[in-house]
Amino acid sequence: MNTPVPVSFEFFPPKTEVGYEKLLKAHDELKVANPEFFSVTYGAGGSTQERTIETVIELNRRGVPAAPHLSCIGSTKETVHALLTRYKEAGIKRIVALRGDLPSGMMGTGGDFNFASDLVRYVKAEFGDDFAIEVAAYPEMHPQAANLDKDIDHFVAKAKEGADSAITQYFYNVSAYKHFVDEVRKRGCDIEIVPGIMPITNYSNLARFSDACGADIPRWMRKALETCGDDVQRIRSIGLNFVVDLCNELIAAGAPKLHFYSMNQSGPTLAILEKLNK
Repeated sequence: MNTPVPVSFEFFPPKTEVGYEKLLKAHDELKVANPEFFSVTYGAGGSTQERTIETVIELNRRGVPAAPHLSCIGSTKETVHALLTRYKEAGIKRIVALRGDLPSGMMGTGGDFNFASDLVRYVKAEFGDDFAIEVAAYPEMHPQAANLDKDIDHFVAKAKEGADSAITQYFYNVSAYKHFVDEVRKRGCDIEIVPGIMPITNYSNLARFSDACGADIPRWMRKALETCGDDVQRIRSIGLNFVVDLCNELIAAGAPKLHFYSMNQSGPTLAILEKLNK
């Protein structure tokens, strides 16, 4: 499948063997789009973290580069060094460096890195150019940021520490992305800022998650989806058209690539890409 711009996809590590088999199936199906890489989200310890590692190594072994998320939460210099050494030995060449979401009431990250910029600086100092480093961007502002200007300053700081490119939180407002990119460029930062795209398949789940992470669903979009009630097929049909239009507008606005939050499914993302090619 040819795509208008290069694409990549995100998975989360499944908790069960059934979920793992579904992920591998989605991986094989999404490979038809010739993605640059598959990213895998990170658990801040325990079995979820180990599942991330296993999943990343297996996906990378299957022929398309895999990129693990690396979080500041609970991470020490020793644990990060050991983990990156393990990834390097497995042939991993890209990571996604994040602060991570702080649990409610938690003060600090509980590790040696307070901000993603600290983590980027450490990875560059210890591993040089062994890893391409992706970082997060928030066109509509990180929910814990004091204001948008300071949030953009923090983003630029990550880039200056050595980040190679960025993936945004998902959004449905193209003007927010364009404004964010413009402000970053004014600060002399020229790294690629790749829009994160969330397919719409379940409106109630999307609304709940968006409220929690600070992603705005425009009022007109909310109203259109609310009229669907429990009609899942109509929600998916309307949502598909919304996201296809979003992607087309982003590409027209100069977005260099698209990164899809697949939710470990291939169907919704492939439907978007198929319509983009028409």
